[in-house]
Amino acid sequence: MIEFDYRNIKEEIIGSENGLNIEEEFNKYSETIHRIISDLNSKKDKPGQWLQWMNLGYNEETIWYVKEYAALVENRFDNILILGMGGSSLGSMAVCEALLPPYWNFLTKEQRNNFPKIFFLDNIDPDQMNAILNILDLKKTLVNVVTKSGSTAEVMAQFMILKDRMEQELGDDYRKNIIATTDKNIGILKQLSDQEGYKTFYIPDDVSGRFSVFSAVGLLPFALVGINIEEITQGIKDMDLALKNTDIRFNIAAQNALIHYLMDTKKGKNISVMMPYSYRLRYVADWYCQLWAESLGKEKDKNNNTVNTGQTPVKALGVTDQHSQIQLYNEGPNDKIINFLRVGEFDTNLEIPNIFEYTGISYLGGKTINKLFNAEADSTMASLIDYKRPNVTITVPKLTPYYLGQLLYMIEVQTAITGALYNIDAFDQPGVEQSKNYTYALMGRVGYEDSANELKAKLSNPIKI
Repeated sequence: MIEFDYRNIKEEIIGSENGLNIEEEFNKYSETIHRIISDLNSKKDKPGQWLQWMNLGYNEETIWYVKEYAALVENRFDNILILGMGGSSLGSMAVCEALLPPYWNFLTKEQRNNFPKIFFLDNIDPDQMNAILNILDLKKTLVNVVTKSGSTAEVMAQFMILKDRMEQELGDDYRKNIIATTDKNIGILKQLSDQEGYKTFYIPDDVSGRFSVFSAVGLLPFALVGINIEEITQGIKDMDLALKNTDIRFNIAAQNALIHYLMDTKKGKNISVMMPYSYRLRYVADWYCQLWAESLGKEKDKNNNTVNTGQTPVKALGVTDQHSQIQLYNEGPNDKIINFLRVGEFDTNLEIPNIFEYTGISYLGGKTINKLFNAEADSTMASLIDYKRPNVTITVPKLTPYYLGQLLYMIEVQTAITGALYNIDAFDQPGVEQSKNYTYALMGRVGYEDSANELKAKLSNPIKI
């Protein structure tokens, strides 16, 4: 299993002002954590609870359909292009970056074992979109459009552009180059898929975008590029079994959830930094930032009290950000908890040649980059302790589908438990919906005329300098 080390949040390590008497807190919150975990597991099969993501690792039917389709299109496409925003792409990006060989899209077809390149169009910047359209041969590209609602303005705008170009280049055969991942029953994309005959995969009810990585949203692109999705789901199932333990002393998701909650509410640490010491895990930090922010950043609690709660997530990357952000983390406001994400065993080793004897850098010769990398992580942790800055470490034994499944599922459960501790709904996103509605109004969508008029008034008097 992955490992969790919380020693550096203890008051005997970083002092009582910034640290916790963790054994005392575990005892105090033992019954609360027991109730939260029991409650989550008892409700996960009930409609309307938005907990179906807890069952995705057991969805054998989806795994079978995904594998069947991946086998059907094997060797047919040179490129996979994912159209999706937020949770429709971030989890897939994180897993592909972590598990595929680095610089996958630069490798030859033979080096990729004949699997396609994969691209994620997760923005609507016109320069980015035009650039990727100019690069890809659409005749050899499989486009996966991902939106559960089927009405996400950005994704559907991307799709409209791609469909138009593909239809011009491929004629009626363009339909064979499109997959839709959406709701099973409703939505514009579902309607279009039925009308046009696109191959369609479904996102289960009660699974929001940020918790959808282990549905067809993620499993389909993983299978298309050769990632073993059965190993991923086995990791999820093993972690799920471990996290059913209602004793906080044996539940790492509950431990980190309580630590973050207490660091925020008792110690003023309202920023949660995710800092992987692995370049391949850098998008896991991006995925975490969405999951943590969108789930926990809420104005109202479940009793309709105004609470404006939630830690601000920040991403960093070791060792890159030792040379940028660590100065702030060590000597700036002591308002952060740092989550180190480390890899026990890298896939490769690289030795530093001993070529500059009798110089100030000769100490590096004969060592490995691996040793230097781990020394950098250890030294960053030690410096944070010196400055009384709380930090925890999650260690993944090796970057495999099995362990990555464990890691992401553990963070999802941690997020759900933290939301329960705050007494907020971790599965809605009213703040995001407001922005979406304003976008619909600005773009002239029918039914949003009143919002459009309000916006015109708000935006009609820009500040002039």
